[in-house]
Amino acid sequence: MQQNDATYGEKPWLIYYGEDGSRMNWSYSVFIDVSRRLARLLQQHGAGRGSRVVIASHNHPDTILGYFACWLLGACAVPLNMTEDDQRLAYILTNCDASLVLCRSCYAERIGMALQGAALPLIDMDSDSADPQFYAAVRGCEPLDYPEADDDMLEQECLLVYTSGTTGNPKGVVLVQRNLFADGQDITDWHGITPDTRMMCVLPVHHVNGTIVTHVTPFIAGSSVVLHRKFSPKTFFSTIAAEQVGIVSVVPTLLAFLLEAGADAAGARDAGLRHIICGAGPLTCELADRFESAYGIRVLHGYGLSETTCYSCFLPVDLSDEEHRHWMQDYGFPSIGVAIPCNEMAIHDAAGDDVPDGERGEIVIRGRNVMLGYDKNEKANAEAFAFGWFRSGDEGFRIADRQGRHFYFITGRLKELIIRGGVNLAPLEIDEVINRAPGVKAGICVGFENNMYGEEVGALVIRTDDSVRQEQILNFCAEHLPASKRPKVVIFTEALPVTSTGKYQRNSVKHLFAQWKDAQWR
Repeated sequence: MQQNDATYGEKPWLIYYGEDGSRMNWSYSVFIDVSRRLARLLQQHGAGRGSRVVIASHNHPDTILGYFACWLLGACAVPLNMTEDDQRLAYILTNCDASLVLCRSCYAERIGMALQGAALPLIDMDSDSADPQFYAAVRGCEPLDYPEADDDMLEQECLLVYTSGTTGNPKGVVLVQRNLFADGQDITDWHGITPDTRMMCVLPVHHVNGTIVTHVTPFIAGSSVVLHRKFSPKTFFSTIAAEQVGIVSVVPTLLAFLLEAGADAAGARDAGLRHIICGAGPLTCELADRFESAYGIRVLHGYGLSETTCYSCFLPVDLSDEEHRHWMQDYGFPSIGVAIPCNEMAIHDAAGDDVPDGERGEIVIRGRNVMLGYDKNEKANAEAFAFGWFRSGDEGFRIADRQGRHFYFITGRLKELIIRGGVNLAPLEIDEVINRAPGVKAGICVGFENNMYGEEVGALVIRTDDSVRQEQILNFCAEHLPASKRPKVVIFTEALPVTSTGKYQRNSVKHLFAQWKDAQWR
């Protein structure tokens, strides 16, 4: 950070577009100075090296300031997804052992309720508020001294990200500073990001994609980033053109939204947009082809997880048009690319052994970007690292090219997470609501292929009698689940698919929902 301050000074680092279209610009020197002062304020409130600091916020420069202030202090940032339900927020707040909370004032009441009376210091974090209390407090602090670079600091916890699992409670992914540097540097090198590159972030910064790809990476490269409060298909390409953005990271759902809106990309291409990074959800060959054909903009497909900091592989940037189309279209699934240097990838069978090229198995990863482990969860860690590699739970295969490089493909999830619009949904949480609905004898949720969100949520239900209608169940679910999690369609059945040990086989009934592949729900 000290080197970036000296090297880039007044160069734009963080450009922010608010929901109202307002624009603000932070230089490297101002951002670093405020980060150091915020780090001192955190220190005055009891945080220090090894502390955990919850950040309850949304896409805003203050959120990024909170992350960097924690890292300067040697503390661990714990971002919250404020679109989650109160029960999940309460679980994270009680589980993460935080020493304080940085919170935008609009979330203070929810955080207070989720804390359930626990005495945890809370700092209102609103630098753009009409009440300048937070910014005045930060400005009144002396900048924290730059930390000495040492190996111990690189192994210091810096990010605790909670990810959904197939059980009710999320798991805390513990990342250390070494993970962020390794992944960020490889993303920089892979995509040719230089100080002259400008990137753009439209994804939530509580997720590793928004944090690592479009904030940690450009900071390492000395480049700039354009941060949006929210994604808008109406302004996506026009902002790219106005700000001369070279690379932007999205999830497949956003590609579908842009196509649906008929967004005009001509100005963006002319302004120098090189390619779009796409991952964090299931991308179909069809969607990729429609987008690239409509806009003439290359989709650089990749893959990774919170457990691997972010990306573990990408399609090579230097493929010819013919080669790119081959890997995106000719195998039934668009390739997620080649492993980046900081990690190795392989395809293993259930016993942890390599499987031949072209044969399906589990995608496994090991390297400098792999998490320290799941926080306070020995059982999950034992399963995840059973054979010395991180077991992703995702099914895939690999094919070697003429140079001997292995191109990887993901075909589905061995774990039964539903990935809707790049967000992991835990089936059991949805099952509970379905089974409480009037007229439901038993039911499960099923993630089915959908061109708009990658996957959508359906319900397979045994009803109590023939008078029960789909609308009754959907309306009940709508009352108890956010829009992203509630089922969009119900199929009635006489039996649910189960194994001999009573485990649901959701993947075996996905085909029942095939007629809704092109459907859209708002």
